[in-house]
Parts: sequence; C-alpha cells; structure tokens
Amino acid sequence: MAELARFISAANGALWGAPLLILLAGAHVFLTVRTRGVQRHLGAAIRLSVARDSSAEGDVSPFGALATALAATVGTGNIVGVASAVALGGPGAVLWCWLTGIFGMATKYGEGLLAVKYRVKTSDGTMLGGPMYALERGVGSRRLASLFAVFAALASFGIGSSAQAGALSGMLRAQLGVPPFLTALVAAALAALVILGGVKSITRVCALLVPFMAAFYAIGCVAALVINAQYLSESVALIFRGAFSPRAAAGGCAGGAMLTAARYGVARGLFSNESGLGSAPIAAAAARTESPVRQALVSMTGTFWDTVVLCAMTGLVIVSSAVRAPGAMQGLTGGELTSAAFARIPMAPLFLTIALGTFAFSTILGWSYYGERCVEYLLGKRAILPYRTLYIVAAFFGGVLPFGVVWDLSDILNGLMAAPNLISLFLLSGVIAEETRSYFR
Repeated sequence: MAELARFISAANGALWGAPLLILLAGAHVFLTVRTRGVQRHLGAAIRLSVARDSSAEGDVSPFGALATALAATVGTGNIVGVASAVALGGPGAVLWCWLTGIFGMATKYGEGLLAVKYRVKTSDGTMLGGPMYALERGVGSRRLASLFAVFAALASFGIGSSAQAGALSGMLRAQLGVPPFLTALVAAALAALVILGGVKSITRVCALLVPFMAAFYAIGCVAALVINAQYLSESVALIFRGAFSPRAAAGGCAGGAMLTAARYGVARGLFSNESGLGSAPIAAAAARTESPVRQALVSMTGTFWDTVVLCAMTGLVIVSSAVRAPGAMQGLTGGELTSAAFARIPMAPLFLTIALGTFAFSTILGWSYYGERCVEYLLGKRAILPYRTLYIVAAFFGGVLPFGVVWDLSDILNGLMAAPNLISLFLLSGVIAEETRSYFR
C-alpha cells in the first residue's frame, strides 16, 4: 500500500504540472474572450435558474438539472479541498481557486451549451447529452467520445464516490471518534437507498438537499468571519501576496512559491466546481429547454455559487483563523485544518459534521448520475445496474482507504477526464460563440 501510494502521488504530480494548469486556465480565458465575457450576464442567469420553461422537451426542470449538478459539485472540495489547497499551496492558493471560478464560469457555460445543442432523445423519451455526444455529433469523433465516457465513468468512482466517503469518514473520526468502517458502511447503505431508485429518485433528493446545505454552510462561514473580523484585511493581503510570491509562505499555513500556490489552487478549484471536466453538462442535457444558451446560462451559475462564493468563504475563514492563531493551525492538513478554523463558532463539531455529511452525500448522488449516463453511452442500459452496484461498493472502500491515496487518485482521474472535453470546447468554440451572439442579438 505504501508503494502504491507513492506511485499514485508521483503520477498525480506529473499530470497536474504546468502544462495541464496552463491548458485549463487557457481554456477558461479563451472561452471568456470568445463569449465576450458571458460572466456579465450572471444576474440574468440566476433569474433563469428559477424560471420555468414548461413548453420545452426534457426530463427535469432547469432548476432540477442545476440542483443535480450542484449536488455533485458542492461537496467536500468546498470544505476539505480548500483546506488542503491552503495547507499545501499556502494562502495564495485561495486566490487561484477563486480566479478558477471566475473564469471557469465561461467554460461551464460552453459545456452546457454544447450539451443541449448535441443531445439526443432515446426511444423511451429520455434526453441524453454531454461531452461524449458533443464529441461524436459535433466534432465527429466516436473515439474521443468513448474516451471521455471511459474516463468520466472511472472518475465517478474517485471524485464522486471514494473521495467523498473518505473525506466524510476522516471528519467524523476527528470530530466524533466514529470508526471509518462504520461511516463507510452507513454512507454506502444510504447511497444505495437513493441510487437504486433511479434518476428521478436522485434528482428529487438532490433538489431537497442543495438549497438547505448551501445556506446552512454559508451561515456558518459568516459566523466564523464575524468572529475573525479584525483579521480579515490582513488575511486578504496575505492571500494576494501569497498568490504571486516567489518565496515560500510562512506563518500559520505551510506552502510554497507562486507555481505551488497556483497548482493546488487551480486543482482544488477544478475539483470543486468541475469547470473543464465536462461532468455538469451531462445533467444540463436533461433540462426542459429549447435554447442551448438559456440552459448554459443556468449551468454557469453553478460555478459561481460553488467556487466564487462558497470556496472563497471557506478559504477566507481558514486564512483568517491562521492569522488569528498561527500556532494552533501549524502542521494541520485537510479536515483537521478545517476543524481548527471553525472551532470558535457555536457547536462547531456538529456544524462541520452536518455540513460535510450533506455535501459528501449529495456529491455521491450527483456523480452516480454522471457515471451512469457515461456507462449507458458505452454499454447500453443493461450496464446500469452493475454500475450502480460497483459505485456503492466504491463508496464503502473509499471510506476505509487512506485519505491521501483516494484524493490523489481523484486528481489523476480529473485530469484524464478533462483532456477530451477540452478538445471539444476548443474545436466547437465557434459554435459556442455563434449561438451566444444569436441569442443575445
């Protein structure tokens, strides 16, 4: 296991080097330019996310599709992932994570647009879409489409199932002393109750969980920031200095130079909001809408809420807590760092347990939908039940395997999954630009 962990860690470091970071950041900036700064339509996008388009074809409402995507994206990356970025990359990683969300909104928009434009309707009336269909029908490459589906199906076992269960078991052990085996068993059982009920069961539970868990967590962050109010200005300055500093960070948070901060900030930002991975458009394709741009705008708001708001709040809480009490934060990582940052709010252990529990569980549900659609694309409907079974088993083993191994594996699978999706975004950027101009004209 030790040799395997070292190999996975080395592979993760090689994959998430400067080339992939530059490619992802370049895609975000490129699509921002091609769409003429589609982020400026955020207000209209938020209004559209709660509006109805009942006359259009689709399986779920635009909000239902957004809720499913948010269930998958608002997860442990918002809590433990940001803490890991700060611990490994220093305070500057918070800014890089936030910038990934700002520019990543354009990428999430482009993904959603292509998903709706190239989606297909099955014989039973189900709408199927996502990068695999954009690659096959838009780019004309069945091979790349299949590669994406394979990588996404495999990634679902990491980012969607194992990593979430691992983060949850680690937090419960630290906060309440719950054995990882028990946490893994309960998480897998609860997931089975929902996932085996099918797509409608998943969507129904996600629509109930997402508004509650996001509001609940935001309130806790605000409470922590109020307690640390006198340290906020210094914390913001530290974040900006750390993001562009050529020297290693010092003080309450470990970390390195600018490239290290960028690496972990962008990696954890992507892990959290998934812009560039091609996962969220799989849910967007099921929305009841006749306009690819309309649903793309709704999809874009997912990155805003996930990273621009929630991840930024988490990062500021952690850094301000480190400024307030550097000795108490020194040497901590992951869930331990998050626990220490929120320790001063009332009933902190209970707050973190509820927040992480709902985040992790909703992500497990949302990603099961993504993986199921990819497996269906590759093997047909007969493969759905075996996939669901394996997915639930992965949730159990993720809760008992070493946390670092699970997280490194998730990063690797993210990178592999992003490659074919980014190809479709670059090659079909002209379609994205033309559809956008036509809609707003």
